[in-house]
Amino acid sequence: MRRDRLRRPRDGRHRGQLVGGRFTGSFEALGEVAYSGASVSASVLDVESGEQLLSIDDRITLPTASVGKVLLLVELSARMTAGRISDLTVLDRAPVDEVGDSGIWQHLQVPALPVADLAVLVASTSDNLATNVLLGQIGLEAVRKRAESLGLSRTALLDLVRDERGPDDAPQLSLGSTAELSWLFAALSKGEIVDPVTSQRVIGWLGLNMDLSMVASAFGLDPLAHRFADHGLSLVNKTGTDTGLRSEAGLLRGSRGAVAYAVTVRFTDGSLPTRLRVLEAMRTLGSELLEHVH
Repeated sequence: MRRDRLRRPRDGRHRGQLVGGRFTGSFEALGEVAYSGASVSASVLDVESGEQLLSIDDRITLPTASVGKVLLLVELSARMTAGRISDLTVLDRAPVDEVGDSGIWQHLQVPALPVADLAVLVASTSDNLATNVLLGQIGLEAVRKRAESLGLSRTALLDLVRDERGPDDAPQLSLGSTAELSWLFAALSKGEIVDPVTSQRVIGWLGLNMDLSMVASAFGLDPLAHRFADHGLSLVNKTGTDTGLRSEAGLLRGSRGAVAYAVTVRFTDGSLPTRLRVLEAMRTLGSELLEHVH
């Protein structure tokens, strides 16, 4: 079945393509990580022209951890635009929603929040508790249908966030291809995801993301305050982190243009130097993205 195929991560064959000799440093850095045994996928698109600037196994499906939460935000925003849910609708947290790791709501005393505030928590700190509460209201099936309606066949949010995954649970929180993720961010920037209002609301939420530890570490932005242009740069991004996994998708706009990008690296996280090599390769991509738009 189609959904079963989505659930099975596909290893890349370490093929890539450069256009016009650009992003050679990224190609080499990510290639070295791939040849060391990691699965690497990357895609960079010029937003205005749609030209593909970098492609490395960009159509394979890999785990993307919290990057898949973007699909939840899209569905929530679409419902708000259609008047099916108010941004002030208050949702309660329940023991079944409780989960650790990323996010701050688990450390707060407030028992309930409006859905718009929950979206801000998901976008800014990848809040796992807020994610589960929103999914309890919206449902995974609705998120799946929305992704399919957008033409996404290799990108999906598969499950709630869980501290531990059992044999009956989806093996990953989300899966995705970097080709589809870079397209998604480019389409969001142009107001083409559902409609302009829905797209712009999602862009506004994601502009609050505090995680600039991967590709975006090269942009020199304040992790806690970069919603507005800084030295002519504007960033919208979403990251995903798990053991042996780093993934990021985003949109970078500068004085010379805008790019939509996505990169995922799945690796054996056996030592700190190995992890740091992955992060350095992702930062190399960020440096060349910055050079391209600024």
